[in-house]
Amino acid sequence: MEAAVTTLKKEGLLRTYYRDRLRGYRLGVRAKSALLSGWPERFAPYLTGNVDTNHLKSETSRRLRLHHLAEAYVTVDNAGIRLFPDEKPEVFAPQGYCGNAIESPSFYSSREIKGLGIDTTKIYNSRFSGVILSPTSILVTYSSGTALMKWHYKSEMRVKALMWSVLCQQRLPAQYRMGDVHGLVLGDSMDLAYQILTSTGGSKHDYFMLDGSFDHFYFLTNDHCGEVTLALLCDPAKTAELNRILAQGLIAADRGRATEHDAAEPDGTPVLFGYFCDLPRIVRFNTSLDLMGRPGTLLCFDFQAEALRRYCSERVRFQTIDFAKFERRLFP
Repeated sequence: MEAAVTTLKKEGLLRTYYRDRLRGYRLGVRAKSALLSGWPERFAPYLTGNVDTNHLKSETSRRLRLHHLAEAYVTVDNAGIRLFPDEKPEVFAPQGYCGNAIESPSFYSSREIKGLGIDTTKIYNSRFSGVILSPTSILVTYSSGTALMKWHYKSEMRVKALMWSVLCQQRLPAQYRMGDVHGLVLGDSMDLAYQILTSTGGSKHDYFMLDGSFDHFYFLTNDHCGEVTLALLCDPAKTAELNRILAQGLIAADRGRATEHDAAEPDGTPVLFGYFCDLPRIVRFNTSLDLMGRPGTLLCFDFQAEALRRYCSERVRFQTIDFAKFERRLFP
């Protein structure tokens, strides 16, 4: 990576920027010209006009915000999700959308969504990075990096309400329902998942915590494991296949039980499929077992187990999925 950066700098495509003891990189004039001449449909929205990615600000908070956005973009792109404007349906076009249903997962940045116009003025303080539209769900996506992000409950609820209005009622009502809007947090490691699970919002209650804003709030890491898990989350067929494999030897879930679960062991012990790291669901499962004074089993990937084990009580027994074997089978 250092060699690539050095080469780009020597060719005048990248330049170093220092401010407030932070080093960053910016595209040079030659780089912008090359991107705009080679792929104008793809890069014009980012490199022309008065947008953050074209006229970068020097404030530390703004630079860190852009860095977190870039991390989200890389994770989404590596997960095989359509990212650039020229490769996905214009669902959030200001003039409206009358196209087909979403068949391949696509990511729409917060800038694209805020371009809808006056309806988005109430979400300008939101921390969301964008929205992933998969065939079966709407994932409001946040990028938190290494630490808990700032969180304003009312602003994020306005984002959720906007997705309900624009997607579930106006533009794709045949595909999405209100219950399909979920949250997704991207972080640098599973340590952040533990921080979220135990967070009370800080002394001023202005940091992220599980406050009921989304019934399903997934946590994925900004690495290869998180990218593959994100691809799985956006693929209903492969998710169903993994669930089928995991359910072998188990009995069907009893939807009448108070404990949230996906299956049960032959003796009736509830089993939760937690490999998507759906944090509110894990909290509900753990709390229910404690209240009822009974054991339960949580299935997760091996790289998730340590952080989740630190949070859960001793009543939760863990069974891990070998991530390497899973990937070879479903993502060869």
